[in-house]
Amino acid sequence: MRLEVPLIKAVRAGLEERADSRKAPEMQAYMKSGMPFLGVRKPGRAELLKSLPVVEDRDEWLDAVQTLWREATYREERYIALALSGDRRFQSADLLPWFDEMIVTGAWWDYVDEIASKRVGPLLRSAPEVVRPLMLEWSVDADRWRRRTSVICQLGAKGATDVELLTSCVDANAADPDFFLRKGIGWALREFAKTEPGWVRAFVEARPELSPLSRREALKHL
Repeated sequence: MRLEVPLIKAVRAGLEERADSRKAPEMQAYMKSGMPFLGVRKPGRAELLKSLPVVEDRDEWLDAVQTLWREATYREERYIALALSGDRRFQSADLLPWFDEMIVTGAWWDYVDEIASKRVGPLLRSAPEVVRPLMLEWSVDADRWRRRTSVICQLGAKGATDVELLTSCVDANAADPDFFLRKGIGWALREFAKTEPGWVRAFVEARPELSPLSRREALKHL
């Protein structure tokens, strides 16, 4: 028996046990999701994650994560897959194609923001020679979620922020009218302002093409 089968079964069974049909419609409406919810809120999902069987083999782990994501019929299945995808034992740059698939097929902020900041970001810091060129490509990609990822992937990097990369990714999207890109730019700059407030203030002042939303978010605490 493949080791990932008990994990997949445990996830699906655990979600069904915790499902709340009264909460599901409001969760779906809030997230503007075409995929239905079971009604399992974050505390319930966290509880489930703690109870799941441990998979030791990397290939089996990845296969389980991919199966849960690709075969999901409820959004919570993808939330669990996303949480499992962050297992620190298995992170390396060869996961980038998989994270890219999650970004493009997930195509909404509740997935993309975590993938960008908690999956791609750490890989950027550990393998910049691989990830940095990809972020530059994504910053001008037709897919807005790849572009948002390139902008916000350094959230929380503080002093380890690649300033040139941040500049390139923001500049590539500064004039874009998309709300999620404008919000992402403001968010990325606001977070970096906690480390380099003077740099962010000067950066914003030098770019009249930044939207009012990006500007307001960037300077929120300055």
